Amino acid sequence: MTFAQKLKEMRIRAGMSQEKLSEKVGVSRQAITKWETDKGAPDMDNLMALSDLFGVSVDELLGREARRSAAGYLYESVTEYDVMDPKRYDVKLGGARRLTVRGYEGEKLRVRLLSDTLSTLEADCKVKIDDNRGRLDVDLVRLNGFTEAAAREGLTVELDLPDRYINHVELAANVTELTIGTLSCEELEFDGKVQALTVDGFTGEMEVDTNQDVKAEIIALTGSLALNQVAAVSRVTVPGDLIFTARKRGVGNALFFEQAGQRTEDFSTPDAETLIELNGMKSELYICRA
Repeated sequence: MTFAQKLKEMRIRAGMSQEKLSEKVGVSRQAITKWETDKGAPDMDNLMALSDLFGVSVDELLGREARRSAAGYLYESVTEYDVMDPKRYDVKLGGARRLTVRGYEGEKLRVRLLSDTLSTLEADCKVKIDDNRGRLDVDLVRLNGFTEAAAREGLTVELDLPDRYINHVELAANVTELTIGTLSCEELEFDGKVQALTVDGFTGEMEVDTNQDVKAEIIALTGSLALNQVAAVSRVTVPGDLIFTARKRGVGNALFFEQAGQRTEDFSTPDAETLIELNGMKSELYICRA
């Protein structure tokens, strides 16, 4: 992205006219027009003024390549909170492109906000944490006109929970991709929208409440995965060596099995410890062996 494109994008995102920007920087409106149409360039003093105004570096303004964070993204904002005893986590995130939730051996709740496109991420997104004795409320607050659409397009959220202090997790979000990594808890509940779900090392009971069609992949699961849906058609891919029981409940639901792309007989195992379940109404679940 050129300097001209970058300047125009940041001005519009900040809700400023060319005239308003010219007043804040101390130049004419015509100068702003020249900068945004690539017919002129600001001197260093004006570049510094723009940098301070929009909260970005001069390198970013000029379109120079930024250094990526350790997580592999250009822009990163990290919030940490010390946890001292087992908690129920109530997490409300709103829109995001990707959400990853996992446990780790530390003693902090850690929320990473990541993006390759949202250069004002630190200013536009804040994580609010309220500690209510046995419960931690975690809310993602959007500022400066930052929209749900922008979050769904360019925001990745990584949520790390301290293993020794997890007993229940509630997640509310609208995401394209949800990954539940190595995590052990009594119960995990997801409520919202999700298109692609990956379960890679979860232990416990997981409930996913969404009326979207879901493509899920189970890599490692000990416990249960329940999809609660209305008028949806979803697929769950399982590894060939997973021993599980499949069950449907509710009204008008149907459960099917596939292998090598072809419909097959039920290959689940009665009374297995791991459970895949479909609940709700008028939905179909296809369980596919990888």
